[in-house]
Amino acid sequence: MSANDATQYARTPRTTPTRYRDRATWERAAIHAILDEGYLCHLGFVVDGAPVVLPTIYARVGDRLYLHGSTGSRPLRAAAADPGLRVCVTVTLEDGLVLTRSAFNHSVNFRSVVAHGTAHRVTDPEELAVALDALVDQAVPGRSADCRPADARELAATAVIRLDLDEVSAKTRDDGADDDPEDMDLPHWAGVIPIRTVRGTPVPHPALPPEQPLPAYLRDAR
Repeated sequence: MSANDATQYARTPRTTPTRYRDRATWERAAIHAILDEGYLCHLGFVVDGAPVVLPTIYARVGDRLYLHGSTGSRPLRAAAADPGLRVCVTVTLEDGLVLTRSAFNHSVNFRSVVAHGTAHRVTDPEELAVALDALVDQAVPGRSADCRPADARELAATAVIRLDLDEVSAKTRDDGADDDPEDMDLPHWAGVIPIRTVRGTPVPHPALPPEQPLPAYLRDAR
């Protein structure tokens, strides 16, 4: 497959794993579902010949990822220059700890996305407004409509980079505790410890009026 189609992204050497290829997928729906569930990514790039990996928030809008940063940060400055910043963006969701009878076979159930490409600084005001709203809503859907937009001073201190989802794949593990046959009779516990993210009850700011209700989008988020 040499080009993206309606249901899958193109496979490339960088998006084709060398191990456990059966766990990989290039399906758009599967990749988008993983990206839409998370909001924290790790941005990898090279500075002066040395690798750097930074955590940051992201949002998906169609076939683009928007990543948040400061105008003073190195990746944002590099992305503003020509020809952009070559990056690798990863998103990982943990679903379970897999405990086996042997230490070697322990594992993690997960869903992950890895995207490669060249990131560019978002400079168009309309696109920047869309990206900033999306970044807020990625973590708390509906929040961008219920807060003050950034003013000119805040916009001057905020930068967003854009990465087109072109060279991207997902990889998942959703299996049980796979012990070697010779270990099955060992007297050690084996199984899976499920992991899930649970949002607690929102704690209001002390200055809020006691009668101010919790917004519907926060009730739904729980």
